[in-house]
Amino acid sequence: MWLINKHKRLIAWVLAIVAGTMLFVPPLAYALGGTSVSDSNDAGRVSAIATSVKGTSVDGANGSKTYVSDTTDAPAVEISKEKDAAAIAGFEFALTNFSRSNKGTARSVDNKDYGYRYPLASQDALAVLALDSVTYIYVPADVAKSLGLNLYDTDAQHMLTQLIQALDDANSNGGTTLAQLAHPAVFTSEPRITWGAYTVEFGLEVESGYYYAAINAAGTTTSPDVASTSAVTSAPDTTTSPDVASGEPADLSHVALFCETGILAPASSVNITATPEGWAALEDFLGGIDYRPFWVSLRTSAVAMIFVFILGLAAARLSLRVNSRVKDILDAIFTIPMVLPPTVCGFLLLVAFGNSTAFGRWLIDHGIELVFSWPAAVIAAVVVSFPLMYRTTRGAFEAQDSDMLDAARTLGWGEQRIFFRLMLPLAWPSIAAGTVLAFARAMGEFGATLFVAGNYAGVTQTMPIAIYFQWMGGRTDVATFWVVVVILISFIVILFINLYASHTQRFRKRGANEDDDNDTGLDYAGKEAYRQIVMPVDKPSASQASDADASVDTSKMPQLSGRETSGTTSLDAAAFDKATQAKDAPTDKEGESG
Repeated sequence: MWLINKHKRLIAWVLAIVAGTMLFVPPLAYALGGTSVSDSNDAGRVSAIATSVKGTSVDGANGSKTYVSDTTDAPAVEISKEKDAAAIAGFEFALTNFSRSNKGTARSVDNKDYGYRYPLASQDALAVLALDSVTYIYVPADVAKSLGLNLYDTDAQHMLTQLIQALDDANSNGGTTLAQLAHPAVFTSEPRITWGAYTVEFGLEVESGYYYAAINAAGTTTSPDVASTSAVTSAPDTTTSPDVASGEPADLSHVALFCETGILAPASSVNITATPEGWAALEDFLGGIDYRPFWVSLRTSAVAMIFVFILGLAAARLSLRVNSRVKDILDAIFTIPMVLPPTVCGFLLLVAFGNSTAFGRWLIDHGIELVFSWPAAVIAAVVVSFPLMYRTTRGAFEAQDSDMLDAARTLGWGEQRIFFRLMLPLAWPSIAAGTVLAFARAMGEFGATLFVAGNYAGVTQTMPIAIYFQWMGGRTDVATFWVVVVILISFIVILFINLYASHTQRFRKRGANEDDDNDTGLDYAGKEAYRQIVMPVDKPSASQASDADASVDTSKMPQLSGRETSGTTSLDAAAFDKATQAKDAPTDKEGESG
């Protein structure tokens, strides 16, 4: 135990380094592991899309055919480091501009219902639409013809399936993959397919230049240019699908699981950037990160702390100088941002500074547009972190000895001098802790900042906002990196507070022990008054001072008028002036005033 107490600070730093290393290991291992599925272990994991009917075809409209995939072994697939392109050695086609949409939209356009739909890369894009019991892989007939791709060939289906699965695994980000669905994979070139109670369409142009894959109730007409005839596929039994009311638009998000799209192109025209491995992967990962969210967070929090520090001290002092009824009201106003959801705070700030209020319009008329700007991010950080600074500072002020403050007033000190020379120094440990906590809270703010300042890279995009949008964009590795950075910052903040508090406690205990050794019968306020006023300016040596302290007879101090009452010594104003004059007068060798 003695050894632990002696090296407590060293042990604390060792634990901090170990904890930081443990937090950094997961993203490090992730970066070192790479994302290629061409390794032997991954190649075995990327299984073929399961199907109940293999190598069969179904006659469609106008003599066209829809084929079901027949897949066997999984070949080695090379994926670009951006995870948007893939190729297979020996296969003449590659897939590029790949993206995955986990959620679609059912929003109507021009009061017209286009069904539940997902965006496609282009009108001629390949589309993979995963439904609840079947997966459609759509290749436009014109694209297959221009590339010389025989969609009827099961070997070509096999290769395309592996390309799609490899990119699907790389972009799923923890979501359901095609291999996990174990659905029949139906290849088709039909732009419109009737599947049970639903109609599936590909290349649907909802707005000029924007194309979608959509699912709607059977018989619903969304594309007048599409031929009325349709191919009926060998879809599984659809008796489990809910009935769709005729003429009523339905939310089909429970039927359509996700959609993937990409551009099918000759392999010779697609440049696959190899995924680095080992330390090169880590260097490439760290070199490709946009570090602007860190600097935006640091700058926003630093500027916010200037306002929080001043406003927190002012509010804490104000709450101590008003009557109890007003004090309770002010305390509720100052503290309410701590209990409100951040989105509520952001909404209120958006309303206050936006165009919907007279104050907001007045600011806009005078050229001050705060909404969706960096100053708005600072304001949001100030609002959400202010209660921490206020509550901590107020608690420190309330814990101070009122008799000590009254003794200072008796000595003739004004309120300003008491506040800056007595209250602030004594409350400084708590003030410092409150400032650091408020800084950490401002750096971790998300909801209010996003609401009132928006998400603008390099301007208002802080680290928490970057985490959310990187994850939503499929960059889980980058989101994990920022999570680790935020955790490390929070850990350092807490460690700093603990070390500072421990240092302060040791200092106070040492001072208390010194006061016990030099006890003069006065309380803390009396001792301080005695040391500042009665003791001479020219202090004797350490040994002489020790002897002088030991021989002090408080009953012979002419400067102290009155008697000790309940451990408190009071000094009147006349004694204070006399003691001050004596303090400023020349002293002889014994340290007594002449």
